[in-house]
Amino acid sequence: MLATMNFTHLVDFMIMMPLGDQLMKIFGITPQQFTVIVSAYTFSAGVSGFFSAFLIDRFDRKKALLTTYVGFTLGTLSVVLANSYEMLVLARILTGFFGGVIGALVLSIVSDLYTFKERGKAMGIVMAAFAMASVLGVPIGLYLASHFEWHTPFLFLGSLGLLISIAAFFIMPTMKGHIGESSAVNPLQVLKNIFSDTNQVLALFMGFVLIMGQFMIVPFFAPYMISNVGFTSDNIALLYMFGGGAVMFTGPWAGRLTDRFGANKVFTIALISSAIPILIFTNLPHVALYIALIVTTLFFVLANARMVPMQTMTTAAVSPQTRGSFMSVKSSFQQLSAGTASLVSGFIVVQAESGELLNFSYVGIISVAISLTSLIIAPKLKVAAGN
Repeated sequence: MLATMNFTHLVDFMIMMPLGDQLMKIFGITPQQFTVIVSAYTFSAGVSGFFSAFLIDRFDRKKALLTTYVGFTLGTLSVVLANSYEMLVLARILTGFFGGVIGALVLSIVSDLYTFKERGKAMGIVMAAFAMASVLGVPIGLYLASHFEWHTPFLFLGSLGLLISIAAFFIMPTMKGHIGESSAVNPLQVLKNIFSDTNQVLALFMGFVLIMGQFMIVPFFAPYMISNVGFTSDNIALLYMFGGGAVMFTGPWAGRLTDRFGANKVFTIALISSAIPILIFTNLPHVALYIALIVTTLFFVLANARMVPMQTMTTAAVSPQTRGSFMSVKSSFQQLSAGTASLVSGFIVVQAESGELLNFSYVGIISVAISLTSLIIAPKLKVAAGN
């Protein structure tokens, strides 16, 4: 059930980026304005994630997740009503306000249910929702958008979300084991507990830089392939099908390796290796379809392989009693990081009169440089008591 809810949440966020080329033409907007659409979601999610940290550990995990998921579903349906650039930005702000908390809650529940030594495998399975979103969600969404109109994927997701909400209400058990004295502290105490703990601060910063490095290139993933590499709107779904399909197999494998050899070792190898496809992809010229798919699939696999051990390490940096609050703040930091990265790359990348996107190679170099700083932080993270 958690993977299913995570699946719809991820598809809603991911589908906006491959629709970038279509939206820029429909609304007559620039690459910079397109990144505002992406950033509107992430900044809104960052704000809601921050403030939810003060309340989230006081409630049953089931009630908290259902409330935010229903809000996210309604936000997704509001996108269907957007018929202008401004209305679309507002709809994404509403969706992000609720959607940004879902990921934190899902990871908190998984962390509550599994010990640190078993958590890598569990994280790999839950994060396989990303693969399913790539293999099924994005291609189906793009098919609906191309054969009907761009609103259709969001109507489908919103309707699916309503059905999942009803199923979750009956299937999910109550989860109150985390509630204790620490769950009722005031907001200032919540922040003090987090920022006075060096271990939690390092975990926050690690997530921040890793997501920033990744989101320097993600918003222009599909537009660049269409404008510079020679893909069309019809075959852009192949990127997500091949990449997500590979992650379906390698994601759980990365989780098992994390449990067996240690999160830090797996993270280090995956992070350094991921620099190779990033630098190749951001300099990719007009090439044969199969060459482009090899590069992008390798990026999907290694990007996911570094996220599994990262999530395993950062969720273990805090005790179960305050994990929900910490994960909300962490999610907030990562959403703000993603929004900032999208805007920065939007100002670096420009569109030539021919339609090609320029300066993307600079974005790739910056992405790798930012991500590599997390190698300094990872060895310093410690496992908190109770994990």
